[in-house]
Parts: sequence; C-alpha cells; structure tokens
Amino acid sequence: MNEHSTNTVIHTLLNRRSIRHFTPEPIDPDIVDLLERAAQQAASSQFLNDWSAIRITDDGLKRALADIGNQDYIAQAPLLYVFVVDEHRNLAIARHAVDGVTAGGDTTAAADSPTLNVSYRYIQGQNDATLALQSMETAANALGLGCVILGSVLNDANRLIDLLHLPELTYPVLALAIGKPAESPALKPRMPRRMQFFDNAYPGDDATILESVGEFDATLHHYYDLRHADRPVGPFSDQIAKASTDEGPLIRPVAPIAARQGFDLSR
Repeated sequence: MNEHSTNTVIHTLLNRRSIRHFTPEPIDPDIVDLLERAAQQAASSQFLNDWSAIRITDDGLKRALADIGNQDYIAQAPLLYVFVVDEHRNLAIARHAVDGVTAGGDTTAAADSPTLNVSYRYIQGQNDATLALQSMETAANALGLGCVILGSVLNDANRLIDLLHLPELTYPVLALAIGKPAESPALKPRMPRRMQFFDNAYPGDDATILESVGEFDATLHHYYDLRHADRPVGPFSDQIAKASTDEGPLIRPVAPIAARQGFDLSR
C-alpha cells in the first residue's frame, strides 16, 4: 500500500462511490454551509465565477426532476442541487458597471454581450460548474455523506429550464443529490491506468489502448455479477459499442436549446 494512501483527502477520493439511497434525515444547516463554501473554492476560469447552483427544496420540484431523470431516488434526496452555466449574472454586472461609469449612458457594449454568449465561455462555464460540483461532492464524502451526480436531469433540458425559470445566458449542467447513505455499495472498478494515462502524446496505435480491454471486461463483469446477480450486465466493450450507436434519449440536441438561452455555440 502506498504510504500516502491513508491521507484523509486521498482516502476520500480513492473510496468515492455513487450513493443512490439515503436515509430521510435532513442535513444540518452548518454542513450545508460548509458544502456550499467548498463549492465556491473550486477553480474558476479567469475568475468569472460563471456558474450558479439552484438548491432544490420544494418536494414537488424534486418529484418533477425525478420524473425527468426517470430515477425515483432523486425525489428522496435530503439535499439536491442543479448546477448551471451562468453568464446572465456577468451580463447584469457588466451592464451595471457601464451604467455606473456613464451615469446611465450608452450600455451597447454590455448589452450586446460580444463574448459572454460564445462557445468558449459556454464551455468554460460548464467546466467551472462541474469543478464546483466536484468540490461539493468531495467535501460531502469527507463528512461521511453520500452523493450521486445526475446527468439524467438533462433528459429534458427544455423542461428543466422552464421548471427552474432559468434566464437568458444560463444552462443546466449537472445535478448533485446528497444525503446520509442508506447503502454501502462496493467500489466500482476503474480501467487499467495504461489505458487512460499516456506519456507526452496520445498513442498512435490503437493496439496500445486495446491491449488491456479484455482484462477490464473480465474485472467489470465480475463486479456486475456480484452486484446484480439477478440481472446480467454485458462486458464493458459491449456497453461502449452500444453507447456509440445509441440514438435514444441520451442523444440530446444541445445547440438549439443553448440558442434558446442566448448562447451561440457556432462562435
């Protein structure tokens, strides 16, 4: 065992797992405060702070998100957040700054938002939101709480936008459910690092990537057999092959919905 693996931060990261079943106990407000402060300490591109998080406390709204995600446990989460790209606030700040300088004069530069709505800012806002969510999840895990990251809330992004009354220049990224664990699942195996970490350049020969895939298929198959003995799960390779041709609900048109929110992903 690596001498540093007992470090509490490393231990938290190496033992991270998704928890989908929670006890009904509420999370102490002091803990909520710590989690939100941890999220705010995440890195932010150019310190634009171009993300926000919607704290979902309404039971009806939780059920609506569970319906969108087709996952009942979302509605049972004691603490639930939706993290969003947020350039709306930056536009409002820019307009306010221009008004302050010109005493109510020309606000065209800020109003036109020549850079806040372009694809680079959208991607960086998405990155920032994800980093903040990850920081919150790690903090929650370190405090003995369980979490699950929810991409499923984007199954119907238009409906989610309407439910959360998201204004122009915002876009939902991911949700995070947090609570006291009511389960203790085994750690899910990760692929051999030689399949995912490369020195200096991406391998020029796919054989380098594929040489360990059989080993990982066997490892993951054993994991699923133990976890879902009554519901066989195919090898990792088969899951990837299916995902690569899946035309179901996971294929979501981002650009048109982003355009509805004021982003131009063509720029």
